[in-house]
Amino acid sequence: MFPKVFTDMRTKLLAHVKRVVIKIGSGVISDENGLDSDKIANICDDVEQLRQRGFEVVLVSSAAIAAGKHVLGIKGRPQTIPLKQAAAAIGQSRLMREFKDGFHHHGLQAAQVLLTRDDLANRRRYLNARNTLMTLLEYKVIPIINENDTVVVDELRFGDNDNLSSMVTNLVEAQLLVILSDVDGLYDRDPRQHPEAQLISNVVRITPEIEKMAGNGSSPLGTGGMVTKLKAAKRATLYGAGTAIINGRNSHNLLHLFDGHELGTYFLPARDPMAARKHWIAFTKKPRGKIFLDDGAYNAVAEKGKSLLPSGISRIEGSFERGDAVRLCTLEGQEFAKGVTNYTSSELLRIQGKRTSDIAIILGYQYGDEIVHRDNLVKLETEI
Repeated sequence: MFPKVFTDMRTKLLAHVKRVVIKIGSGVISDENGLDSDKIANICDDVEQLRQRGFEVVLVSSAAIAAGKHVLGIKGRPQTIPLKQAAAAIGQSRLMREFKDGFHHHGLQAAQVLLTRDDLANRRRYLNARNTLMTLLEYKVIPIINENDTVVVDELRFGDNDNLSSMVTNLVEAQLLVILSDVDGLYDRDPRQHPEAQLISNVVRITPEIEKMAGNGSSPLGTGGMVTKLKAAKRATLYGAGTAIINGRNSHNLLHLFDGHELGTYFLPARDPMAARKHWIAFTKKPRGKIFLDDGAYNAVAEKGKSLLPSGISRIEGSFERGDAVRLCTLEGQEFAKGVTNYTSSELLRIQGKRTSDIAIILGYQYGDEIVHRDNLVKLETEI
C-alpha cells in the first residue's frame, strides 16, 4: 500500500523523535451524538503501543464541548460563551472518563491538565506547568491537556486547540507534533470542491503559497480548520519540531505514521529553529501595548540586531507592566517586532527620547539601559 522509498523517507524523518505531542480534533472522537468511545479506545491502544516503543506522549484533546452540549439540548456548535462554558463543564469530565477507561485497560494512568493562555504567558506559571508535565511523564502518566473553557474569556483564549498544541510542543520540548484531524492532510486545493485535488506529502517550508492552499474551511464540531493547523505547524516547525497532519478517523493511522508510512502531510522542522524563550515570546505572550521607534532606532533594532534604548522611542500606546510583551512599530505604525519590556508604560512616558544615563536621574532607579533587550526580542517575519 505504501511505496518503500517513501517509507524509508518517513522513517528517517522520525528517527530522532523521542517525545511527541498528539492533538486530537473534535471531529476525530465525536459526532453530533457526542463522544465516540470506540475511536477514543483505539487512540488509547495506539498510544500504549507508542509507549511500548519508547516514546513519551502528551495528548491535547478537544471535544469537551461536543461531549456536553447534547445534555443541554444544543444542536450544532454553541453560539454564546456561557453555553460553551456550560457544555465544557459537563463534557470535560465525560471526556476524561473515556480516556481514563481506555488507558486503564492497559494499566496506564491519565492526568487532566486544563490551561488558559494566561497560564503560559506568565513565565513563572509557564515553568510551573512545564515542571508538572515533565513530572507526569517521568512517572509514566499520560497528560491530557485541554483549554479551560469553563472559565476562560476571549482575551485569554488560545483560539483553538491547534494553537494550544503548538505551544505545548514548545512547553514540553517535544520533537514532533501530530495533529489528528478528520481530513487526510493538506491538499493543493479544497478537495470538497475540487475532486482532482492532490495531497501534499511533505512540506519543507510553509510559504505564503502553501498558506493559500489551506482555504477557510472549518469543522461544525470544532473551532479550527486547515488554516489553524497550518499556523500550528508553522509555529512548531519554527521551534524545531516536525509536524504531521493525518486522518485520525482511520484506525491505527497513528501507528502507521510511526511505522514510516507515507500518509498525511509532514512539515519538516526549520533548519534554523528559534530558541525556546524566543518562541515563547513570539507565540505565547500576548502583547499589551505598542512602542513606536524613530528611524534610527528602527534601523538599529531591525537591521543591526541591537537592543532598544529609550532615546529611540517616539511614543507609546497602551498600558503595560514590566515583563509584558509589546509590539515594536515604525513611526508610520507598521509592526516589525515583538519583545518583552523592562519598563512600564508610565515609566516610558517619562524617559522616552532620553539618554540611558538619564534613566536613573529621572526615575530614581534603573532596571538597565535597554527598554527591550535583543535577547528578548523577536522580529515579525518569524511570526504568523
